[in-house]
Amino acid sequence: MTPTDSPTSRTFDVDAAIAALESALAPMIAADPSAVMVGVETGGAWIAERLHRHFALAAPLGTLNISFYRDDFSTIGLHPSVGPSRIDADIDGKTVILVDDVLYTGRTVRAALNELFDYGRPAAVKLAVLVDRGARELPFAPDAVGLQLDIAKGERIKLTGPEPLRLIMQ
Repeated sequence: MTPTDSPTSRTFDVDAAIAALESALAPMIAADPSAVMVGVETGGAWIAERLHRHFALAAPLGTLNISFYRDDFSTIGLHPSVGPSRIDADIDGKTVILVDDVLYTGRTVRAALNELFDYGRPAAVKLAVLVDRGARELPFAPDAVGLQLDIAKGERIKLTGPEPLRLIMQ
């Protein structure tokens, strides 16, 4: 997965990263086909939608709006285009596959877990991320990764979309 360079940014092959993530998730889903997939708004929900369609999971796809659970809310504010959380499946005692676009500090995962547990008590939560950029502040590790990158602290990586999906590092 070689990035395409420009003077100010690099673009990565999203389809190849999603294919790698699908390969990493396949054994988990084969072991538990009743798993419930939940995407973190917005980028994680876009990725989760593609994964959910690929695996043809029986349980409806859920989405989480973690805005009110973030500990940096005063800094980043409320994202105006994000809708409310929606999990229509019963997650009690089930495996939940939590999908996000980029794993960095772990703060988004912490906020997502807080919101997720408002909906029930899963037997297990598996973390699937399109990009793991390292440099964690909280002790979270993904169970499935599409692309592992070593990115300097000052650089940003962002998934844009929903169609087409583009992964850009600035």
